[in-house]
Amino acid sequence: MSENKELITAQVLAKALDLSVETIWRYTREKKIPYIELGSKQYRYKLADVLRTLSGSTVQEKAVGYKIEPSKPFTYQDYLTLPEEPGYHFEILKGILIKEPAPNVMHQRVSRRLQRILEDYFWECDPEGEIFNAPLDVTFHDITVVQPDLFYVSGAQKSIMKDTRIDGPPTLVVEVLSPSSSRRDRLQKLRIYQEVKVQHYWLVNPEEKTLECFALHNDTYALVAAGMDEDVIEHPSFAGLSIALKMLWK
Repeated sequence: MSENKELITAQVLAKALDLSVETIWRYTREKKIPYIELGSKQYRYKLADVLRTLSGSTVQEKAVGYKIEPSKPFTYQDYLTLPEEPGYHFEILKGILIKEPAPNVMHQRVSRRLQRILEDYFWECDPEGEIFNAPLDVTFHDITVVQPDLFYVSGAQKSIMKDTRIDGPPTLVVEVLSPSSSRRDRLQKLRIYQEVKVQHYWLVNPEEKTLECFALHNDTYALVAAGMDEDVIEHPSFAGLSIALKMLWK
């Protein structure tokens, strides 16, 4: 029974990988990914098995020339050799190279406005800390490289600040959701930030006009504050921090 619960449809797999269903069918026909046939053209997949198979190349619609040996996870050193590609940025999630389109205008507006609020707040309560924004690499264990939209490194964390990157978990990470990254931010990145013990993880959705604030409790993220539209969020862990959401969406 547990074995069957791990099986997912092509539609669910497509959403998990940010690919079209047509691409999943093509990969199935060409036997590029593992699958299980339950009946006549009834295919199911195990996400973990598919991810392992695709770990040697960029997960995207059209192949580009970034490939490594399938048995070898993509590393930070591999990442440093990637050529720049206008309109895209790259991250590594546990050894898998991910290619993302550049953010849109609304995404950048919301990110900039929230950054201003956080900078004003932390300048008062932790003048030795810093707020950073993308693109700046944050590395975990050499096989994960992310570029959070916003993040806060406290004054007590100066040791993780290197010349070209942040090497370790910031105190707070904020991801502004976009259609191409929403599922990944909510699932893969949430698990990664939880495992490396990022104390606070926030998700901002400009389309739905929502802000969700997660905090680590017993090594697991719990939702500690949330709001939508014109709500005002008071965060329990940051005394005096007040975020009027209407200021982000206007």
